[in-house]
Order: sequence, then C-alpha cells, then structure tokens
Amino acid sequence: MPSIDEWKVTAAVQPRPEDYSFDLDRALQSIVGLRATMPRDAFTAETLGTERAGHGVLIGDRGLVLTIGYLITEADQIWLHLADGRSVAGTAIGFDQATGFGLVQALGHVDLPALPLGESGAVQLGDKVVVGGSGGRKRSVAAQVVGKQEFAGYWEYVLDEAIFTAPVHPNWGGTALIGERGELLGIGSLQLEASAGRDINMMVPIDLLKPIMGDLLTSGGRKGPARPWLGLYVADTDDKLVVMGLASRGPAQRAKVETGDVVLAVNGERVGTLADLFRKIWAMGHAGVEVPISVLRDKRKVDLTIRSADRNTFLKTPRMH
Repeated sequence: MPSIDEWKVTAAVQPRPEDYSFDLDRALQSIVGLRATMPRDAFTAETLGTERAGHGVLIGDRGLVLTIGYLITEADQIWLHLADGRSVAGTAIGFDQATGFGLVQALGHVDLPALPLGESGAVQLGDKVVVGGSGGRKRSVAAQVVGKQEFAGYWEYVLDEAIFTAPVHPNWGGTALIGERGELLGIGSLQLEASAGRDINMMVPIDLLKPIMGDLLTSGGRKGPARPWLGLYVADTDDKLVVMGLASRGPAQRAKVETGDVVLAVNGERVGTLADLFRKIWAMGHAGVEVPISVLRDKRKVDLTIRSADRNTFLKTPRMH
C-alpha cells in the first residue's frame, strides 16, 4: 500500500462538492492520516510489518479516532496527521478482533469536525458514497455501493454482511465510507478483486461498532469470553480449504498442522466454505476449548486436536503515553 505522502487519486474519480447535499470539504476534514510503528518482536510484525500507514476518522468531540485495527495492533507509537497540517501523538485504546475496528485517542488538542455515525444497515446497492482519505478531495473517491454480502478472511475472520464499493480507493486502510447525508457508514479494510475482474473495496459496517463502543472505551476490547483461535491461514482454493500458513507459535502449529493440509471437518462435521469452517470452530466454545479437526494430507485423512487460544494473549499491550 502506498505511503500516505506519495499518492492521489485520478481527477476523474475525485468527488465534487456539487454532487452532494452535505458540505463535502468539511466532512473530509474529519479524516486523519495515521502512522504507527511496532516493536520488532511484535507478534503481528511478521505478517503486517513494523511500520503501518493509513487513515482514521474523528468521531465525537474529544479527539477519538476510529480506524481499522490492523494499523494499530501492538503499536508503540502512533501519529495522527490532521487536516489543518498539524501532527499529534495518539495512543491505541481499543481493538476488536471480531469486527476489526480499532480506536485511537489523540493526545493533543484536535479542533476539527467529527463525522456522525450513520446506519449502515440502511445502505442500498447503487447508493452514492464517498470513500474518504486524509488529504481532502484529491485523496478521496466518488464511489457506489456495489455489494452487501458475507465476507470471510483467511485470518479467522467473518462478517455477516460487509459493504463493497467501487471504483477502488488505492490507499484503503482506515478510509471513511461517507453516506449521502455526510454520515460515517463504515471503515475501509481491504482491496479485493471481484468476480467481474474489477477491484473493489471492502468496508466494515459502522453498525457493528455501536454495540461494542462502550466496551472498547472502558476495557480496550469487547467484554466476555474470547472466541477460540487456532492460528490457521486458510484459503478457499478450487473448492478446497487449504492451509496456506500458520501463525508462529500458534495453536495449530503446536498441534502439528502442516501447510498444504486440506481441512475436511471440525468435530466430525464436514466444512464447505471458509465462513463455515470458522463458525464451526467458534461454535465449539470459548478460547481454550479443544477443537478436533480432520485434514487431508498426502492423500490420507489425519485427525488432530488443537487446543485453541485467545488471540489477544499473543499481542503486545499498547504502550500508554
């Protein structure tokens, strides 16, 4: 993903103020640039690196920034680059594995507008939206909603109904999905290739934030038992669920799961899709539960039992400033 200093979108897809009923330029002032660094021994450094850059969105009036969590996971330093040219330090105060949302608190004075939270459940296919990046119109995209459907990610992640937009934003992480009334409808997470061959952005719907907002603010994460996590990176390839990688020192690696294994069943029940696999794992109970799985390895069936874990226990605790 390009640096936040090195890109802009083409003029043809930049949003124009006259196309929207809200104050576009004011709304885009709510979007901040975000840079974070992580320790070299951070658990996520191997897959996500030790320097991450993207965006965040001011919500509320106290310098609270909503972003996508992978940008700030295990961060020891966070800097927020504001629309008025200032930079202020921030600290990670919350992260939710299930949705992927992350919260950052600005540690300096922020006197800029915040975006109100909208209702992502009311979004319809074809709706006109703005995918906003830090830096105003030149780093934002006039887009449409092209999909609302289930999404499963190889890192043990499922959304019942994600929002998909096109044309694609080239620097998608933490972008703001802004609706037709200037409200925040979601946060940018990924760039994907759709079946039609065009690139699209996947957005995490803002409605998923509302039930957990209090937990993130007071506890740093959602309250209650954690989901079981195995540390599997699985791809749905040619209608087969193939283990493409393993989290270092994770439960699956300790249980002798191997790259190339094809996952057949969880607790004796066959699995069909990536989402089905993860939901069957989560249905076994809470983190720490033993998860029996069957895999195909070298043309023979192998039965394994993986003692699951709480993924958060592998992560470094954010350093408060």
